[in-house]
Amino acid sequence: MAVFTPVSEEEAAAFIAPLALGELTSLRGIPGGIENTNYFVTTTAGEFVLTLFERLSGAQLSFSLQLMLHLARKEISVPEPRADEDGRIVFRLNGKAACVVTKLEGWHCREPERHHCGQVGETLGCMHRAGSDFEIQQVNSRGYDWWFQAADRILPFLDGERREVLVDELRFQEELASYSSYRGLPRGPVHGDLFRDNVMFSNAASQENPTDAEKLSGFFDFYFAGTDVLIFDVAVCLNDWCIDRETGALLPAMAAALVEGYERARALTSPERRYLPAVLRAAALRFWLSRLVDLHFPRDSALLQAHDPEHFFRVLCHHRRSSVF
Repeated sequence: MAVFTPVSEEEAAAFIAPLALGELTSLRGIPGGIENTNYFVTTTAGEFVLTLFERLSGAQLSFSLQLMLHLARKEISVPEPRADEDGRIVFRLNGKAACVVTKLEGWHCREPERHHCGQVGETLGCMHRAGSDFEIQQVNSRGYDWWFQAADRILPFLDGERREVLVDELRFQEELASYSSYRGLPRGPVHGDLFRDNVMFSNAASQENPTDAEKLSGFFDFYFAGTDVLIFDVAVCLNDWCIDRETGALLPAMAAALVEGYERARALTSPERRYLPAVLRAAALRFWLSRLVDLHFPRDSALLQAHDPEHFFRVLCHHRRSSVF
């Protein structure tokens, strides 16, 4: 559990008092995560999530929370920020920006099947459609410019093979970004980090249909959200939900289910289909770099669990060898 800023029950109770959430009955740190401090907050009115933001800028935080509000009002299942009587949704707690959002029900899917991938794709397509009229713009904080900044920090730690791959991939992505056809791809707000641990499923079985499979109950953790090409989100999902973890290769049936699900809500354009293999490489590069930064520049926290960079090195290398989606 990444707890960078401890919070006592007394501090949490005082913090939620202006939000009309009832009386605090329990406070529990949330396992996982490496960016923010998160707690489950249970009150007499229900369950919520308290987040303290360790590194997020004011502009990035405002974008993320306003996007969540926008999507919730469009009936996309995402956590909804809770406001005080003045309408504020960002506060301060123990020296950090903080907020409280509604808690999604369900569990994470650790071993996805085709029906999980199809639901992720369809909900993502619905989210992109719902975000098409979101007017706030915010550069993807882990996008193109950040890749080069991170690479400068990481290159001294890499062996010859990995250094060569990183330099060559940055060269490829730089050339890609110069194409007017790439710059013309549909853009909008993207989640940017839609891994298995940021999606919830619940049991869809009922008395009438006792064998129904799990149903996607929501997306959360929008704190890497930004404005980017929409297929960046598709690529991030494919690289996590539809990947062979031993080889880094896409699993064709899983990938097809995710893309088909997405297109039930929003059809990909011909240029998006053409550039998807290149954006799969971009998404793998982004997470390889972030994991390398976390490994070589660790931060103090309680029980912080860094992720293995080698996984996304394998994914990136496989995509570099394969030009066909």
